[in-house]
Amino acid sequence: MSLPIEETIADLGNSDKPLLNSRLAELSNLNSEELALFEQAWAAIEPKRQRQIMYRLVELAEDNFELDFDSIFKSQLKDQDAEVRSKAIEGLWESEEASLIDPLIELLEQDSSEKVQATAATALGKFAMLAELKKLRPSHKSKVCQALLTVIDDKSKPIEVKRRALEAAAPLSLPQTEKAIVKAYQSSEPKERTSALSAMGKSCNHSWLPILLKELASADAEIRYEAAGACGELGEKEAAPYLAELITDSDIDVQLAAIQALGKLGGPEAKNCLEQCLNNPSEVIQQAAEQALYEIEAGEGPLSFRI
Repeated sequence: MSLPIEETIADLGNSDKPLLNSRLAELSNLNSEELALFEQAWAAIEPKRQRQIMYRLVELAEDNFELDFDSIFKSQLKDQDAEVRSKAIEGLWESEEASLIDPLIELLEQDSSEKVQATAATALGKFAMLAELKKLRPSHKSKVCQALLTVIDDKSKPIEVKRRALEAAAPLSLPQTEKAIVKAYQSSEPKERTSALSAMGKSCNHSWLPILLKELASADAEIRYEAAGACGELGEKEAAPYLAELITDSDIDVQLAAIQALGKLGGPEAKNCLEQCLNNPSEVIQQAAEQALYEIEAGEGPLSFRI
């Protein structure tokens, strides 16, 4: 008697059949025997179909936290296709398993694909945050720190990879991290500067606030966008009046970033500004303000946790 999972796996490889979410959901929580069957079938599936499957599994896992495809994602970290490897890393972003640190560092340092290296750097950011919160063993922390800081200083690495490594290392309160952020901020390369601002927000270091407030008035929309997001991450309420000015920015993405940031800040000033946005002629702005107000109210509820 064939297992139902065998049928599901066989159907996956048939490019004539549509990928049904209900069938893909059956791949959740595979045991070792089922995973072996999956890996065997996977090798015969054409690359385009493999990519489609991975994209859908990542989407399903994001939409439904009860679905767990981690065993599949882990097995695909060594796949031949860079797109599949990149998606597999993305699928594991929620995972806090320290056993992922070594494979992610290996992908960051040695993978042939720039995209995979950059995605691995971003994924290591979760472990940098855990390390800063003292939820990671010292030996794991030093591995993560060393890998990210080495990549940031490696002139042979592509800019995209270095940027993601900087953003990932940002929560680590180390002098090297601070120096790396300053260096990126002073760079003549615009992308490095935007990453520096993003890193300032992730750093939980409030001394960056004056720079971020200054950059909210930058002539470059991308810089204003990153600075607004970073102000939201830092959570300093004194940024509220500066962010409020961006509600009428010429760039819609900057407007939305400011609204989202105000939702993270909370407080009377942010609330008042967001309530005014509910009368904005733009439906997109109205909806964003509604969501931000909802987040403030959720944060102010009786069960909310304040540090």
